[in-house]
Amino acid sequence: MFVPFLIMFREGLEAALIVSLIASYLKRTQRGHWLGTVWCGVIVAAALCLGLGIAINETTGEFPQKEQELFEGLVAVVAVCILTYMVFWMRKVSKSIKVHLEGAIDQALNSNRGQGWALVAMVFFAVAREGLESVFFLLAAFQQDVGIEAPIGAVLGLVAAIVLGFAIYYGGVKLQLAKFFKWTSLFILFVAAGLAAGAIRAFHEAGLWNGLQATAFDLSNVLSTDSLFGTLLEGMFGYQQAPSVSEVIVYFLYLIPALILFFLPTQKQLKGATSSAGHKTQR
Repeated sequence: MFVPFLIMFREGLEAALIVSLIASYLKRTQRGHWLGTVWCGVIVAAALCLGLGIAINETTGEFPQKEQELFEGLVAVVAVCILTYMVFWMRKVSKSIKVHLEGAIDQALNSNRGQGWALVAMVFFAVAREGLESVFFLLAAFQQDVGIEAPIGAVLGLVAAIVLGFAIYYGGVKLQLAKFFKWTSLFILFVAAGLAAGAIRAFHEAGLWNGLQATAFDLSNVLSTDSLFGTLLEGMFGYQQAPSVSEVIVYFLYLIPALILFFLPTQKQLKGATSSAGHKTQR
């Protein structure tokens, strides 16, 4: 329940921040009459993502067992790719997203024709990108956790994001976004590693991968998935009490490079450090 909540809260908050930045800029530049157009883009994108998620979820139950496992593995791979992209994209643009959005709004509204459609398209693609990321992650999460807790967590996370988005827009609520996205991104990398290991397990059950299937270790006597803590770890990070060698290898093949790249300084940070060193030298 916690992982769907966190992912939907983060994804929903990203979308809410984008929409609130657009709405604030339109009001600040005396173009508030375009707010209705913004909401059209939001509603269309949300409806598309919801419809796609429902359609995929309803049709997959009709697959035979092996095809079902194959589909689950493919969804897990897509979810890993999307979560990884989400983490590193936000790491790259978090400090400049406001400038980029305002430039895109000016470009859309300064065109001679189709101003409304250009603004709708901009909002639509911004929200749809977050929504489609959420759809594929939730499909992977729901396949691992078949109970009602996962959908409840996802809904609660989305509601919390919407409430916070309105609070930021109307109430001027301050949130340390840099720290929020940094620590949630780190958590998401561990979630993605668990999904990657789950994908190789699904491919084995589908008959596509049969190598390295010996048990790497067995912690059933120490930390069973039947225990409360084991169940939490399984739901959050894809923990298995007796994983295969291939699952462990895939887990660390993803996690170690991802963590190294995550903690490496960005180009902007390197340039800032270089310029600071240059100023000190001149003094």
